[in-house]
Amino acid sequence: MKFLTNEKLVISGAAGMIGSNMAQTAIMMGLSSNICLYDVYLPGLEGVVEELRHCAFPGVNITFTDKVEEAFKDAKYMVSSGGAPRKAGMTREDLLVGNAKIAEQLGKDIKTYCPDLKHCVIIFNPADITGLVTLVYSGLKPSQITTLAALDSTRLQSALAKHFGIAQDKVTTARTYGGHGEQMAVFASTAKVDGKPLTDIIGTPALTDEQWAQMKQDVIKGGAKIIELRGRSSFQSPSFVSIEMIGAAMGGEKFEWPAGCYVNNSQFQNVMMAGCYVNNSQFQNVMMAMPSTIDATGVHYTDVKGTATEMADIEASYKHLQAMRDEVISLGVLPAVSEWKKYNPNL
Repeated sequence: MKFLTNEKLVISGAAGMIGSNMAQTAIMMGLSSNICLYDVYLPGLEGVVEELRHCAFPGVNITFTDKVEEAFKDAKYMVSSGGAPRKAGMTREDLLVGNAKIAEQLGKDIKTYCPDLKHCVIIFNPADITGLVTLVYSGLKPSQITTLAALDSTRLQSALAKHFGIAQDKVTTARTYGGHGEQMAVFASTAKVDGKPLTDIIGTPALTDEQWAQMKQDVIKGGAKIIELRGRSSFQSPSFVSIEMIGAAMGGEKFEWPAGCYVNNSQFQNVMMAGCYVNNSQFQNVMMAMPSTIDATGVHYTDVKGTATEMADIEASYKHLQAMRDEVISLGVLPAVSEWKKYNPNL
């Protein structure tokens, strides 16, 4: 079996449903011949490894441990789903305090045991905050940490494809930006349905304004719907999409869905650009979904462009992220923004 690299890939939280699926997907995609699975729950972790061995994958060395110092030593790539899962009736934000503390320890462990890590993808919610906390304490560069915001855009693509009864890949550049939560901004201006701009369809019998408004809410509540239907949080889609993300960082195909990335000093001025209004906002010191690309050099983002309404939506999402960030600071999990550079010189 041919692999992208022999460098060490760590799956953290590997005893859970997301983590175990990530491990299998990474092997099937041929990312690395050197995969280490880490979880504090050793019996479940050993069970995952036994199942993977029973698959008889050729050429891959699967190791596992419940000791963080062993798991992270010499790691070059990491995907972490090691937080508490969302349960029925919970929002992503309900997990804020507990998972932020887990992210703090994750960041400190990265700095201690694998400071040469090349890229880390954060899965556990609220990912905008857990990714930010991990970044501050890890000492990594902003281009080296991303979060699973792309899942919202794939859900929008899915919703549009189902509505119009077409193959999902016939819906292109479906995009959501801002937070991976209740305040995400769902854009229409970027998307095309079988080559036709979505904005030319909304408000017609093919997709009424009311139907579009409901679709946006369905996308925002996409994770809650999975819990309602399956009785547990999503695991197949976050597993696959997150492994696509880390695969891009490992030298595979570029990942061009919106990733959650650290945003600072992104300027927006009162102009029309490419037919879209860009406002006078400034996004600073948050993790949020942006137009981005992940490749072997890390994640790179550009400014969001949209209609005036869409830009107002992303501004509201940004303010919501600021409020969550400031709450975590007030609880002492994060230092004040002015102190971040003391913990991470790259910020």
